[in-house]
Amino acid sequence: MKKLLVLLCAMSLAAFLSACTSAEETSKEGEKEQENVLANQEITPEITATPTVKPSPTTKPTATPKPTATPATPYADAAIATSIPGKYTSQRKDENVGRIEAITYNSYNYCSNPEEVTTKNAYVYLPYGYSEDKQYNVLYLMHGIGGNENEWGMKNDSSRVKIIMDNLIFNGDIEPFIVVTPNGKSGTPSDGQQSYDAFYCFGQELRNDLIPYIESHYSTYGAYNEEGYDLTEARAHRAMAGLSMGGMQTINIGLCECLDILSYFGAFSAAPTSYEDTKIAGIVKDKMEYDIKYFYNVCGVKDSTAYWSASAAAKNLPSVSDRFVDGENFMWMERSGGHDFSIWYLGFYNFAQLVFTK
Repeated sequence: MKKLLVLLCAMSLAAFLSACTSAEETSKEGEKEQENVLANQEITPEITATPTVKPSPTTKPTATPKPTATPATPYADAAIATSIPGKYTSQRKDENVGRIEAITYNSYNYCSNPEEVTTKNAYVYLPYGYSEDKQYNVLYLMHGIGGNENEWGMKNDSSRVKIIMDNLIFNGDIEPFIVVTPNGKSGTPSDGQQSYDAFYCFGQELRNDLIPYIESHYSTYGAYNEEGYDLTEARAHRAMAGLSMGGMQTINIGLCECLDILSYFGAFSAAPTSYEDTKIAGIVKDKMEYDIKYFYNVCGVKDSTAYWSASAAAKNLPSVSDRFVDGENFMWMERSGGHDFSIWYLGFYNFAQLVFTK
């Protein structure tokens, strides 16, 4: 039996790596793809399914939900979009814009040599009016298997993430928060298998190095102390989300490994090797002292790379765990689309309005 399980796991990983051979090349062209997406004022994938949310108490349930739905309180003011309105994808030319900073911090090669110090790069979005006199929530936004800290394009004023954040803040849809796009591989591996393995070790870097760096250099809710501090105290003010492999990390590492230091989670087309729903349910059942404020999921139904893994991980979670309540702290959303930025930007746009509201 054990041999069979090992064989199945090996086959699953091999299939994933094979499927991602082209994804590696696609991701390297991420900036060009983002420019193409940015050229369109609205991202509008074809509607094939809707967010699975409960109707509000004043709305009579119907057999066929409307394409656009609004989750129940306390998220009643967060309209879940099936496309991004044009006013949120247009770059602002006034002074009501945030800024992006490039940072470097020290970490370790946790997968291969935990004693070896390595330098990591990341980008930080600071909202308009950022002030050391205020405290800010932080979202850690992860990339895919072939990418790095550049894949979300959050490095200059034409960044889609920055443009969406600037407009959400300007229009009063969200409270300003910080966004961090790190390199999601522990250490800086460049060789084949170690490069993939490094994704699964990132939780140690997140906990030990990246979060402490952000909270020692920026005005957050974390009470940083160079001699060590309790990261659980500010968990309600941290979120993690990601595309593809970053969605896997959000599930396996964020939700299942780091629930004590994070409380909001967003998985966009979660990649193969994501834990399945029953495993997730078993892990979070043993962590009842930490609430799950929200878990948002989106995936394209034409996504041949990740639809099966994303749906196996999250689609039916409320039916196997009472820690996830559809319409209250959980959403599964399907769109007609593939494994691409039209899905991932939509995911970011929706998730940005769900985090830090509870």
